[in-house]
Amino acid sequence: MSVGANPSDWVVESSTSILRREPWLEVFEEHIRLPDGRRVDDFYTIQLRNFVVIAPLTTRGDLVLVSHYRHGPRRVTLSLPAGFIEAGESPDGAAKRELLEETGYVAEEWQALGSYVVDGNRRCGIEHVFLATHVRRVAEPTMDDLAEATVELIPVDEAVGRLWSGDISELASASGIALALLRQSETAKSKTGA
Repeated sequence: MSVGANPSDWVVESSTSILRREPWLEVFEEHIRLPDGRRVDDFYTIQLRNFVVIAPLTTRGDLVLVSHYRHGPRRVTLSLPAGFIEAGESPDGAAKRELLEETGYVAEEWQALGSYVVDGNRRCGIEHVFLATHVRRVAEPTMDDLAEATVELIPVDEAVGRLWSGDISELASASGIALALLRQSETAKSKTGA
């Protein structure tokens, strides 16, 4: 049974762009009428570009991670390969492109692990998560990020430990790793019949 209001019960009476910086973000002030008749005259949503996050696993069970400075947490962090979806590009196409650009790796198998709104109230873009397995290096990374980056192969158990210790500090990477491990666990259970 579904709990809560029907989305059509929330009426957006007006939406005004108050900040727009193409192609990065747009902030809207919305006036909303709730199902019980109350009005919210200062509800803000943030529209960011949709992006992909890839959890690449080698046949040995290592995660392919990228170590680089990230200005959000203001430090060097480990993260999964990720990037924006370009205009006219599909999420799976963007995932394949980003994996190759950021790491120099390609994958034999791909699984979509879902699409998720970054912030349930503000929106802030949609994260499309993929599991890439049997990855192998075919080229040098060609990313042109603002900071230097290095590609690291880290065993899954160690990566989980580095997630708990805060070395992996971005929510997109944390959720990508968690979803990939859940999928791997489900796959292993279905193979053993457990």
